Amino acid sequence: RNRFEKFAFSLQSAAKNDPLRPRLLNAFDHFINVENKSDLEIAQLAQNLEIDIAINLGGHTQNGRMGIFAYRAAPIQVNYLGYPGTLGASYIDYIIGDKVIIPELSQQFYMEKVAYLPNSYMVDDSKRQPLTSLLKRKDFDLPEDRFIFCCFNNSYKINPQVLKCWANILLKTPESVFWISENNELFRRNLLSEFSKLGISSSRIIFAKYVSSMAEHLSRYRLADLFLDTQPFNAHTTAIDALKAGLPLLTLSGNTFASRVGASLLSAIGLPELITSRQEDYEELAIELYQNPKKLAAIKQKLAVNRLSAPLFNTALFAIHLEAVYEKMYERCQANLLPDHISINP
Repeated sequence: RNRFEKFAFSLQSAAKNDPLRPRLLNAFDHFINVENKSDLEIAQLAQNLEIDIAINLGGHTQNGRMGIFAYRAAPIQVNYLGYPGTLGASYIDYIIGDKVIIPELSQQFYMEKVAYLPNSYMVDDSKRQPLTSLLKRKDFDLPEDRFIFCCFNNSYKINPQVLKCWANILLKTPESVFWISENNELFRRNLLSEFSKLGISSSRIIFAKYVSSMAEHLSRYRLADLFLDTQPFNAHTTAIDALKAGLPLLTLSGNTFASRVGASLLSAIGLPELITSRQEDYEELAIELYQNPKKLAAIKQKLAVNRLSAPLFNTALFAIHLEAVYEKMYERCQANLLPDHISINP
């Protein structure tokens, strides 16, 4: 706080019982409700407040309000976290990433200059913790004696290629089931229908219902054996949740920002052996971990140790690196230098 004055611009009110809103109110020096203001009015307000760095947390998403940044809310404008890729706008100066998410060879595909964090660009909320007590499989209609593959990703991340890949794995792992987020009734029916066409019985698909308790949600990940990531849009927060709970994540890394998030997280927690780059390797490794309980147990033990020491879940260290990124941006601006790629040493 002795180096930064933090402003929050609230674009949309949260529900009155939202548990995060009171935390946000206390986290910022100034919390300003701008829901009823126009893009131009919000940009002018930011200019009048002499904001130095405006961080776009929405991008091209619902209620993202890109127009605010088109009016130049601040001399330095940053794309971070909410949109997994370039915003394609000349008025956005930087994107915050890491060397896995945006390799140097990919910089040419971004309108923004890349501000590289030393580990992963993703941040963990250290206050979100699983239950201390252990849950039981029977509480979630899970079989006690089966290997449980898991994926709690949103439905829009699941496509025919992903389903075919998962079906190939399930066909070669007969004593396994797949635990997947229910999402909605239409998704449930369509998923079972598509799996049936691929030779997978509906009895092997178990749907995870919504639970209101974040601690319980995190804890139930422990009941699964292996998280199967989606491609080309990886798990993001969902992957953080799985790893935090101690569930290994198998990912298939691609060439885009959204398809490299799993690889970024696994690199930051010291589990590169779970990163694949070909569908064949992804399927083979999933089957191998099913067939080799000792190898999977060793990976789980490594994850348990690394969760306490690797940088992925060190939120305080992440904050230090993020501050360093913003200070470098500010120093360049003060020196009348154009934005350029920035790297922060760990």
